[in-house]
Amino acid sequence: MHSNRYPAGGVSPLHANRVTRLADQERDTPIHQRPWAHRFGLGASICLILSGCAVGPDFKTPALPQGAASGYSAHGLTSATTAAGPDAARSGIAQHLTYSQDLSAQWWELFHSEPLNQLINRALQHNTTLAAAQASLRQARANLDSTSDSQDYPTFTGQLGATRERAVLTGSTPSDYTLYNSSVNVSYTLDLFGGERRQQEALRAAVDYQRYEVEAAYQTLVSNVVTTAIQQASLRAQLQATQALLEAQQRQLAVIEKQLALGAVAQPAVLAQGMLVAQTRAQLPALDKQLSQTQHQMAVYVGAFPGESGLPEFQLEDLQLPTQLPVSLPSALVRQRPDIRASEALLHQASAQVGVATANLYPQITLSGSYGSDLLQLGGLSVNNTLWNLGAGLTQPLFDAGALRAKRSASTAAYDQAEAQYRETVLKAFQNVADALHAIDADASTLKYQAEDVAQARRSLEVSTRQYALGGISYLSLLDAERSYQQARVSLASAQAARLSDSAALFLALGGGWWNRPATHTQPVDSLAGGG
Repeated sequence: MHSNRYPAGGVSPLHANRVTRLADQERDTPIHQRPWAHRFGLGASICLILSGCAVGPDFKTPALPQGAASGYSAHGLTSATTAAGPDAARSGIAQHLTYSQDLSAQWWELFHSEPLNQLINRALQHNTTLAAAQASLRQARANLDSTSDSQDYPTFTGQLGATRERAVLTGSTPSDYTLYNSSVNVSYTLDLFGGERRQQEALRAAVDYQRYEVEAAYQTLVSNVVTTAIQQASLRAQLQATQALLEAQQRQLAVIEKQLALGAVAQPAVLAQGMLVAQTRAQLPALDKQLSQTQHQMAVYVGAFPGESGLPEFQLEDLQLPTQLPVSLPSALVRQRPDIRASEALLHQASAQVGVATANLYPQITLSGSYGSDLLQLGGLSVNNTLWNLGAGLTQPLFDAGALRAKRSASTAAYDQAEAQYRETVLKAFQNVADALHAIDADASTLKYQAEDVAQARRSLEVSTRQYALGGISYLSLLDAERSYQQARVSLASAQAARLSDSAALFLALGGGWWNRPATHTQPVDSLAGGG
């Protein structure tokens, strides 16, 4: 770039005219006949050919880890669970596992609860965590866009200037003159060894990472809303059963106290029953606290304050157990889990950074040029000069005490770290699916046995009621049968909720079915399904 000011000693008008004539002669010569054009064009062509090379590793999608294709469990998995339900008198419901079948993107609709569907739609629109993840994605895209064209096109800058100066041009009389200048400057750094392209590759991988982070936040939010609704329903059922149990124990305590007054029982019997009443009563505040916390948490999920009203109150009877459970093949799981895809994007980014660090070890060539004019006005004299320049610069690290090689070693270590974290993410994903599948099978057996316990306790209560009416047993025995029945109901509510929650956990562990999301539905990220 030329200077915007003349030397302090002034400028000869004769010299200015000579520069003007040379510039006009150069301007009138066809560009293909100018000697510098041949040299520049040849050099640029050679550099552009060389710029097709790129150092550093070319990233490849990791292969399926060895042992993953063998399945989710070494002990094998059944195709159907035990038939179980809250009523042991009926046959119950069995969940059928269909392997290699795709999961619906709206998997929460399998619970057949319209209030739950509406709540999830509200959460997807107003949840702050999801909104923050989407903003991070927009930021990553903007960072990519801000540098995406810098390696393909030269940089153009324009400059305009005007100065008023005083200088001694002739003799000893100071003269005032005005200098106007304008120029266009061009610079272009040749990406000979692919450092800029690797940097762009790293930025694109960062965008991919944020895309899958948004999808992971989407699926986690939906799962949290479903499990919180199930927990609310379970806590309400447990509260009702515990309150009924407390009433039965209190009636039993009243009878024992009357027996003590009549001398039929000793004081320890009253104390023992009083302790049972106190223990059961102490459970109510804890259950009520948990229920309030789940309600507050649900409000936050949907972007509302805890004090706001209008959220539905769920009951276990309002949620149907999904009877068909699609299970992806192990070979497909790594392409369907958003967290695995996000970890793969981080691995890709680390690979690209190795290429950037490698390219920094080699020379960098920058081409530059400018074209402009200067106008000098001195009294009635006006001198116009046309100026241009072409240049090329080469930068090669000669001695940096091993800093660049150390940075490359650090990038390689970062890649190894990302690769280990990727393998860990894959292992945990398979563990999530295996745990969920075994939990579903165990939940069915637990619910079956718990329903049988409730049925036995109910029959015992019915028999005790008839016996008491006939005078065959005491009122205390009747109350004891009622207490056993209410205790069984509390455990039954927990078993029902566990079966529902673990079904939702399986859907989340399988990836949530985002790759099957129709275009008509709201998508958390653009064209994410295309990456599957």
